Amino acid sequence: MPLKIAVTGGIACGKSLFAKFLRELGVQTLDADDIVHELIPADERRRLAQIVFSDPVARKALEERIHPLVKDRVERWFHEEVDARDSRTSSVSRLSSQSIKSQEANDSGLLRAQAIRVAIIPLLFECNWDADYDIIICISSSTEEQIRRMVETRGLTREAAEARLSAQLPVSEKAARSQYVVVNDSTVEHLHEEAERCVEWLRSRQS
Repeated sequence: MPLKIAVTGGIACGKSLFAKFLRELGVQTLDADDIVHELIPADERRRLAQIVFSDPVARKALEERIHPLVKDRVERWFHEEVDARDSRTSSVSRLSSQSIKSQEANDSGLLRAQAIRVAIIPLLFECNWDADYDIIICISSSTEEQIRRMVETRGLTREAAEARLSAQLPVSEKAARSQYVVVNDSTVEHLHEEAERCVEWLRSRQS
């Protein structure tokens, strides 16, 4: 089986955008948040968000119900064979009935032999799943930048943004426990360049 690789990081650090750039570079990705969205309807997610970030007991109960299901889906995805006959088709097509959003971009020339798969798992360390992965990539940002993004792009108050930050491990701790760290405090173009460098690094580790 190829290396098991995960991307993690703090809230509003740019994990989703980084994953988009990885797909454009030919990397297959599966986002744990997409699986959660399939398991919990949108209306319920909004209601729960008002509760779990202020109630640790409620948050723990929800995590105990959802996290094992997410982990199972991700593990099955890593063990599926890649259909090399069609690079436009996601390797998780057999899970399409469950509407898990996963994409594989066209071969960019950067990836040649074995396909690289990366799971996007925001709560990797919080769930204690880190030991299951060969390589962990952390997308990090400064605390003030995280708060700014949550306030400006998600419409949260500063108080609500700080509550969400406090519900997760500090991104500095996640970075210290990762094998590869991307600092995303600059431009979109800079993050794309970081994605390119990361893919080249991953290729070197698989060779």
